[in-house]
Amino acid sequence: MLLCMRTTIHLNDQLFRQIKQWAAESHKTLTAIIEDALREVLVRRKMAVRKKGAALPVFKGQGLQPAVDLDHTANLLDIMENRH
Repeated sequence: MLLCMRTTIHLNDQLFRQIKQWAAESHKTLTAIIEDALREVLVRRKMAVRKKGAALPVFKGQGLQPAVDLDHTANLLDIMENRH
């Protein structure tokens, strides 16, 4: 058995009218529209937490070597090939 909680929420008048119209057009209750919207927000939030990304390694040093320009890939390849 699914338990339901009864609560009161305060909505902006314009938002309430839009939701009420959406509910009427989709033949759903206001409760169903609000529940669906909240579920979607919760899923997005959960996905955003998962997408935070991996921690990148940090190396100590003096920064870039002279003449290294990270915006020029060809130059970087030349430098790397000459150092090996």
